[in-house]
Amino acid sequence: MYRRNFLAGLAGLAISGPASAQMMHDMGNMNGAHNMMPVAGNKPVLPEGQPLRELPRLMNEAGEAGLFKTRLTAEQGLARFAEGLDTPVLLYNSGNPVIEAHEGDRIEISFRNGIPGEPTTVHWHGMPVPADQDGSPMEPVASGSERLYAFDLPQGSAASYWFHPHPHGLTAAQVYRGLAGIFLVKPKDDPIPAEYGDTVLMFTDLRIAEDGSMPASNMIDLMNGRVGDHILVNGQKNPVLAVAKGEKRRVRLFNATNARFLRLTFENAAMMLVGTDGGLIEAPVGIDDLLLAPAERVELIISFDRPGAAKLVTLAYERGWMGPGKPDEAGMTLLTASISEEAAPIAPPLPAKLRTIDSLAEPSVTRRFVLTESMDGMEMKFLINGASFDMTRIDAVSKVGQIELWEIVNQADMDHPFHVHGTQFQLVEREKDGAVTKPSYRAWKDTVNVAAGETVRILLRQDLPGQRMYHCHILEHEDLGMMGTVDVKA
Repeated sequence: MYRRNFLAGLAGLAISGPASAQMMHDMGNMNGAHNMMPVAGNKPVLPEGQPLRELPRLMNEAGEAGLFKTRLTAEQGLARFAEGLDTPVLLYNSGNPVIEAHEGDRIEISFRNGIPGEPTTVHWHGMPVPADQDGSPMEPVASGSERLYAFDLPQGSAASYWFHPHPHGLTAAQVYRGLAGIFLVKPKDDPIPAEYGDTVLMFTDLRIAEDGSMPASNMIDLMNGRVGDHILVNGQKNPVLAVAKGEKRRVRLFNATNARFLRLTFENAAMMLVGTDGGLIEAPVGIDDLLLAPAERVELIISFDRPGAAKLVTLAYERGWMGPGKPDEAGMTLLTASISEEAAPIAPPLPAKLRTIDSLAEPSVTRRFVLTESMDGMEMKFLINGASFDMTRIDAVSKVGQIELWEIVNQADMDHPFHVHGTQFQLVEREKDGAVTKPSYRAWKDTVNVAAGETVRILLRQDLPGQRMYHCHILEHEDLGMMGTVDVKA
């Protein structure tokens, strides 16, 4: 796509794909380029510096070992982000809950859709669940209806997962309005010392108007993905985490935003990477900063060795941007750790080896997925292999247990985080401008960022039959067609 052609046609832009009517409705009354950006006004000021709060936990109602049973409801609610202002939102059980279970557990979650007038689903992002339990667009739950999600957690599935809606054409709006939760699967034997704790940090994006309402998305949001005015951590702006000198904390980071790319560093603290989307890596890796694309997760061990303030801050990252209003991503403080002078009790050392990850075998099939965005007259398209998502079309046919090499080729003008349902994969290499880069460690992933002009190669195997989605996890792009279906045959 040529950027000058895009800019020339911007004022009369139309969005293509099956989700267009809903997306255009969500934009409200917008007439031409002068309405592409939110109207300027007195933006609400969010309080900062409050103690970090834990996300609410869903209680296990089963009463028997090996079974986790609970109820989950998606519903309207109110949240108070700024003093004196109530913001209408969507919530799971009145919040953003955490589900915690263990490998080998049976999971039974009774879900009710309490959203007036909208279907929804619950997609268990990254989890190895049967296709009919995956919460895909093919399995909508009508407004006012209920369904049971039931599945088993296999051995080796311990990881930091999350869940969110996935109804086609409505995913982006339901997520930015608040629907997201955390699903922690714990191992039977955890190599990370319990003394490090287990701190969940869920990043969400917020845009609210002067009256506290949440404005509908505009044309710039649809093109780039919705980026808000505030990044929240567990629903708070720049909360404070109190720690002692010398304390080590296990911290899980979840990027639950629609489209925000987070390049992060922890000032005045040392970071060790110990896990990614699919759980622990083989050995800890010291890092200075990290990129967390939409939907990605990491596990870190943070060492707070020097008294004072240790800030989790954003660094500059060029993800590509179309049109006006490019946000300034650098220099935001997301969380401040207040490190006391008092020394923490001496904790056990971090093990040198965390687990073994076997490399997948040689692939028997190679697939190529080309990501493009284009202007066709006055119509904008987000495509995979030249096609917009069609609920009735199968784009690829696979087999259970078959090792495949996927080449994801980004010929677009911006980064696209690529997510595959139903399995975790291994990154093989990245290629850009003829230079090939191999990963420095082996890990399981379910979402990988593909930079503009880059080709990413992954190895994967689907172990459960059924139809699975693959798509860009900029949720506006997913809704507008950058998604496909692979049918995994038994």
